[in-house]
Amino acid sequence: MSLKLPKLFYYLLGSILVLNLLQANFTELIFDEAYYWHYAKNLAWGYFDHPPMVALMIKIGSYFFDGELGVRFVSCLLSAGTFILLWLAIDNPDKKKFVPHFFALVFSMTLLNAYGFFTLPDTPLLFFTALFLLVYKRFIKKPSFVLGIVLGMIMAALMYSKYHAVLVIFFVLLSNLKLVVNKYAWLAVITALLCYSPHFLWLYEHDYISIKYHLFERPNAPYNFNKYTLGFLVNLVAIFGLTFPFVYYALAKSRAKDLFTKALLYLTYGVLIFFFISSFNRRVQTQWIIVVSIPMAILVFSYMLEHENVRKWLFRLALINIAIILILRVGLIYEPLFPIHYETHGNKAWMSQIQEKAGDNPVVFENSYRNAPMYAFYTGKTSYSLNNINYRQNQYSIDNSEEAVQHKKVLYISKYLDKKDIAFPKDSGSVYYGMFMDDFESFRKLRCIVEDEKFELNDERHVVKVYNPYDQDIALKKLKFAIAYLNEAKQFKELVGVDMVPENAQLMHLSSNDSTLFTFKLPKPKKTDAPKYFKIVISENGLRYGLNSKTIKLD
Repeated sequence: MSLKLPKLFYYLLGSILVLNLLQANFTELIFDEAYYWHYAKNLAWGYFDHPPMVALMIKIGSYFFDGELGVRFVSCLLSAGTFILLWLAIDNPDKKKFVPHFFALVFSMTLLNAYGFFTLPDTPLLFFTALFLLVYKRFIKKPSFVLGIVLGMIMAALMYSKYHAVLVIFFVLLSNLKLVVNKYAWLAVITALLCYSPHFLWLYEHDYISIKYHLFERPNAPYNFNKYTLGFLVNLVAIFGLTFPFVYYALAKSRAKDLFTKALLYLTYGVLIFFFISSFNRRVQTQWIIVVSIPMAILVFSYMLEHENVRKWLFRLALINIAIILILRVGLIYEPLFPIHYETHGNKAWMSQIQEKAGDNPVVFENSYRNAPMYAFYTGKTSYSLNNINYRQNQYSIDNSEEAVQHKKVLYISKYLDKKDIAFPKDSGSVYYGMFMDDFESFRKLRCIVEDEKFELNDERHVVKVYNPYDQDIALKKLKFAIAYLNEAKQFKELVGVDMVPENAQLMHLSSNDSTLFTFKLPKPKKTDAPKYFKIVISENGLRYGLNSKTIKLD
């Protein structure tokens, strides 16, 4: 494996890097990027939705640049690095004759192109997948102590990028089961576990909240073929655009001529089959399958080198793909060129309108982990997302953001306000409303913990432990309790008030940093037929009911 690259490779890679840096600088943030920027304000070993790699990238980039470019700078570098790693993983000596074809192939892959400047967890996932495969290729040729350590560190970096990385590691291992008796492979595993132990500790300290949410708490919907399975098949086309017939044809014709090619095929087919099966249970998001772009880029380009007709048509269609992508990329900045209103359009101006009304007062967005960080990014002012039963938990549920708005005069913004003092219409067509609250107070971190395992809609009373994590006692008169009933897909359907009886009849407060025992019985739902799950929820000071317990199954 030579690190010497053709001059044309440097010219094309440099051009793409400059293009991505310009795009990163002049394109407004998308909502997920703003959310991850919020992560980066307080570096930690984990976050509610993802491991910490994306936050670290933003933190590093922000040391070099302000604004959007600071958020995206490291992503641009990793994208360039991914192209280099893919090139190095291809052994065919004829590849130097077809540098333009290589760039046409990889740059025409829609999400691989987009993650060249957007900062999302998939960006480091793609980079470390390419690096993992390249080092694995050397490892299977000549295992060594050093390569075992390096491979383990890369595996940890993969897992620090996104939990989906476990599929990359698993399917590569599955392609070569002899690794289970390779001492250097075990060294790699032990190294990875040691490097990843800080995140394991973070998960333990936070009651495995990320794992529980992704596996058990996330709402779903009844199976719909068009939305789920057909949607998955459409995504298979979308990630490659017009080149998809020849890309999948090249994949189908590729054969496992050695352990490395076998690993590429197992990884590609493994991920595709895994998410195809998943599509019968839930909607598979396009970015979940983007990791197949890495092994497929190696497989397809290798096939192109040996088959002139496929190479010719792939190159032509890739150039058309790139032309369309470049027009759309300009449209990300200049809205009239984009076919729809996208989330890079108008947020900076909309947040400025809100800030004009809010002044220096904090802004509390109801149910929007998207708008709250976007406001903070573009105005530099304090914001918070207050999450209720109609929404979901997120990073604002577990960090210290709530403290910054307590007992302050705030501008409260929501789609659901009855009292509509101020209207904030968005270019997308939705309208948010705002009202000032002179002394805002919330207790969204109150937790309701039940130990019973069997719940039925009968007159049996159950014990609930209400934990107050705050450094202040909370008066019971400020709180209301209710049962939120959910359907089979864990979607919220109905709210019914419940009488919580304290173990101590004289109780007036929830003691600070302590648990208080109550008893309750499940009230009959008024509208929902045969609910399947419920949550115990709390309203404080007349705010909408929060998310205060796990999802509990009804028998």
